[in-house]
Amino acid sequence: MHSNILELQSANIYQRERQILNNVSVTLAKGEFVYLIGKTGSGKSSLIKTLYGDLPLVKGSGNIVGYDLTKLKDKEIPFLRRKIGIVFQDFKLLTDRNIFENLRFVLRATGWTDRTNMKAKIEEVLGKVNMQHTMQKMPYQISGGEQQRIAIARALLNDPELIIADEPTGNLDPRTSMEIMDVLHEIHQSGKSVLMATHDYALILKYPHKTLKCEDQQVFEVVQKTV
Repeated sequence: MHSNILELQSANIYQRERQILNNVSVTLAKGEFVYLIGKTGSGKSSLIKTLYGDLPLVKGSGNIVGYDLTKLKDKEIPFLRRKIGIVFQDFKLLTDRNIFENLRFVLRATGWTDRTNMKAKIEEVLGKVNMQHTMQKMPYQISGGEQQRIAIARALLNDPELIIADEPTGNLDPRTSMEIMDVLHEIHQSGKSVLMATHDYALILKYPHKTLKCEDQQVFEVVQKTV
């Protein structure tokens, strides 16, 4: 059994035919929190998309939550994504239904059938992000920060082994960003592994963790002081 939840070795990351990153070797240990930084266009999103099966890994080796990324079949991608909770910058909530139905939609899509179990699970994850009171609200009735909390709750629904957060504070003001960071930090302290792409250096300084940087087609670890 891997003690690393994520391992890439000599991986080249492509977006269609264009090579974005070259010879990437990174690891993320079980229970670790790692930042991924770099300018827009430096390859952060392409790397993340490769990790959850949106882009194929064609060169090098990669293993994430027990899946070999080089051998990943289309039909395995939904199962891979159940073991990874993904939080996006733009929340991606369904605007035509309330918060409870947003979360129930995900559970039903991933094979849950028992109504009582689904309700209990939704209440549990909303409790983790202090959003139980929003259950009957529509997404447009709550703030961006609250929507991002719901998105984090949604990512926790299937008890993932790894949370991947792609610029989760990118659309939020500084104070709300810190609140979202507090939530992610609590989740990490409960034992979850977290990989967070960000360009918000204030967060990195407040919560120092191992930091990987994308630059000039490379990914390397940066020492905190030079960030």
